[in-house]
Amino acid sequence: MERNLIIAAALAGGIALGGCTNMSQSEQATLSGGAIGTAAGVAVGAITGDWAWAAGGAAIGAATGYLVDRERQKQQAAEQAAYERGVQTGKQQAQQPK
Repeated sequence: MERNLIIAAALAGGIALGGCTNMSQSEQATLSGGAIGTAAGVAVGAITGDWAWAAGGAAIGAATGYLVDRERQKQQAAEQAAYERGVQTGKQQAQQPK
């Protein structure tokens, strides 16, 4: 029974990851976090016998994946803004008479 559950989970995970091609990067990060959290929860559930760990791991993993992606997007936006400010400053300095 337990072996069949593991095989079914592995197949479901493979099918779910196959559908990731049309997802945004944020959606992929959330799904990946959920999958990793579920795997960790299943591992703990297998040890303790309490399968609620899988659901908790999925929720925590998905939330973590989402938050990590949001932070990455903020960092990229800040870097792009700094780059644009540098370009504008360079243009202004190039136009000043020497």
